[in-house]
Amino acid sequence: MKRRKFMMNSITGLPILLTTLVLFASACEKPNTNLTSKTIIVVGAGIAGLAAARKLKASGYTVKVLESQDRIGGRLRTNRTLGFAFDEGASWIHGIRGNPITTLAQDAGMRTFETVDENRISFDQGGLIRNASVYDQTENDLYEILATLKGKGKATESFETVFNRLYPSKANDRLWKFFLSTYVTFDTGDLDKLSSLLYDEGEEYSGVEKIAINGYDTIPEYLAKGLSIELNERVHAIDYSADKVKVSHQGHISEADYVLVTVPLGVLKSNTIQFTPSLSQNKREAIQKTGMNCVNKFLLTWSRSFWDDVQYLSYTPGEKDKFNYFVNIKKYLPDTPALMTFAYAEYARRTENMTDAEVTGEIMFHLKDMYGNGIPDPTNMLRTKWQSNINSFGSYSYPAVETQMQFFNDLAVEVNNKLFFAGEHTEIDYFSTAHGAYMSGIREADKIIALG
Repeated sequence: MKRRKFMMNSITGLPILLTTLVLFASACEKPNTNLTSKTIIVVGAGIAGLAAARKLKASGYTVKVLESQDRIGGRLRTNRTLGFAFDEGASWIHGIRGNPITTLAQDAGMRTFETVDENRISFDQGGLIRNASVYDQTENDLYEILATLKGKGKATESFETVFNRLYPSKANDRLWKFFLSTYVTFDTGDLDKLSSLLYDEGEEYSGVEKIAINGYDTIPEYLAKGLSIELNERVHAIDYSADKVKVSHQGHISEADYVLVTVPLGVLKSNTIQFTPSLSQNKREAIQKTGMNCVNKFLLTWSRSFWDDVQYLSYTPGEKDKFNYFVNIKKYLPDTPALMTFAYAEYARRTENMTDAEVTGEIMFHLKDMYGNGIPDPTNMLRTKWQSNINSFGSYSYPAVETQMQFFNDLAVEVNNKLFFAGEHTEIDYFSTAHGAYMSGIREADKIIALG
């Protein structure tokens, strides 16, 4: 499942590879025997916070991680209630060549499987199998449009507004709705809010795509080894007005020389953490105007499979962003007849107000149209609700209409050399990705280490 696949031809692999190898090597350096008296509090035990804490501890700092949940990992969350790993957040290593997650996953014991986008079958309404050449040509046409559309957009216009104006016949075409949903909305955000000038921003690693088999949470578990982490400690205030930074959490106040905030952009948007003094106007504007997408995932299991033996099944309903892409889990877990599907953007948010039975019914309506009314009902269904999750309030950041790319840098700017920020939303080149979050944690650790 490619992210920003339409940008691949513009990427230069070797510089990226060398940069990330150096970055990863710096993250895994041997412990520094020159201990320092400086103390650090990391807010959030997601991959950004854990990467930073691990490097800072190795450099001799006293580090404490405060995590609001009863588990580490943040949006790297794996559900094993059905006896196998269902990754509720990140599932893929997007481009293994030069990606720091590739080596990290190997060290963490993550097992992976190469997914191939071309191993697919596409259904239209009525169970009609779409001609592969039509599918391929539409995909190629999409890449051509994506390569030129921003030259016809405006700062005040959304991607959807410009696309619908330029290609009105495609706007209501079911196959085009599918491609816009799974190739653009999934990778970025709501098309009616996505910037028509910035939709193709961000870099991508080359190489194949690999999905985690035994759980993406193997990475945070690996990074957390030996760290001091306090769970169920929700931070609600950070006062950086004095020499020491004071962090208020669950009725306690902890002090440190430096504080690194790694909570998701959605949490910053919610204003559930009070900063004293208030953050700068630039940072507050960046928080407010940078977009936050919502993608929800749904896993259904059966006692036996009834679908085609391909990696991906696509379906083109009339409604956009709705259960139109299915990942065949059985391809990499042969004894597990299961499908994973998705809801994006506003429809994803709508699903959070639907019951399990309602969601299952909507998914089965599509599958029955594809394979007939005689298919069996699922034995289990697992789901996510990222928008209403108070620890994220969404899935990942994207450039909305009012977003400026500078905002991603503004979100990363430290304050008074005491208050630091990390997370995927602070990585201008790799926002919205797990590797971007990891890289941001290493970046901020390096800033703190440079201060001595």
